Amino acid sequence: MTTTTNAPVRPGTSRAAAPTARGKRPVRGRRSPLASLALHLTLVIASVIAVFPVLWVFLTSLKPAEYATTTDFVKETTFENYGKLIADTEFLTWFGNSLLVAGLTTVLGVFVAATTGYAVSRFRFPGKRGLMWTLLITQMFPVAVLIVPIYNIMSRLGLLNEPAGLVITYLTIAVPFCAWMMKGFFDTIPREIDESGQVDGLTPFGTFWRLILPLARPGIAVTAFYSFITAWGEVAYASAFMVGDENLTLAGGLQKFVNQYGAQWGPMTAASVLIAIPAAIVFLFAQRHLVTGVSAGAVKG
Repeated sequence: MTTTTNAPVRPGTSRAAAPTARGKRPVRGRRSPLASLALHLTLVIASVIAVFPVLWVFLTSLKPAEYATTTDFVKETTFENYGKLIADTEFLTWFGNSLLVAGLTTVLGVFVAATTGYAVSRFRFPGKRGLMWTLLITQMFPVAVLIVPIYNIMSRLGLLNEPAGLVITYLTIAVPFCAWMMKGFFDTIPREIDESGQVDGLTPFGTFWRLILPLARPGIAVTAFYSFITAWGEVAYASAFMVGDENLTLAGGLQKFVNQYGAQWGPMTAASVLIAIPAAIVFLFAQRHLVTGVSAGAVKG
């Protein structure tokens, strides 16, 4: 003789719909084969669209000049364009100038943005609200509006055609955004850590340097990455402020390969590949902190 056990039924559901003790709960949200195929096809197409321009530039840099504009993916592969780029142009000088400007912008940008964000996050002082509004409003002006007044300022200060002029200009672009982001990140760090540092006899800067800054690595990684990319890939200011082959950065140097009669696609694509390497290296070092830093900086920004 068999006995049956009546499983409890939730209010509002019928006994037939209730799962039995031995039965498995039905799986919800399972994608149909057609929907799965459409999703994967969309991802593949998006990946191809994203990768194709980079792959095309790389393959073009390996073609002889006469085949640079052909649609053949691979045609008489050669490294001649790279050799001519390094031997016959001032590419290494431009590369060094860009590294100098981007490196100084990154170091100073991280320091200024971190200290500004910490001060705004932790202290009360006259003009705090005005400073925050200033940092926000400066992000609203496009490059086309600022390039003429900044050019005049740098001209009066004698900083045209000087790396320092570009560094200061790039800091005016990177620091406001990074300071706002760092302020939001510091807001997520408990104030009890500052208080413990004061109990141990640390100065406010000592507390910031020894206790708070190590906890802010994700935010610092985002700040460093943004500052570096701002200086490394900027074109408008670099082209307007720097003249002479020995003073140009990569942005200005690449324009040497384009004139009114045509473009030297081989050297230009080879230079583009080499320019992308430092940016990729910086991204690889910062990538594990990027998502954490951006999301944390947006919590209380």
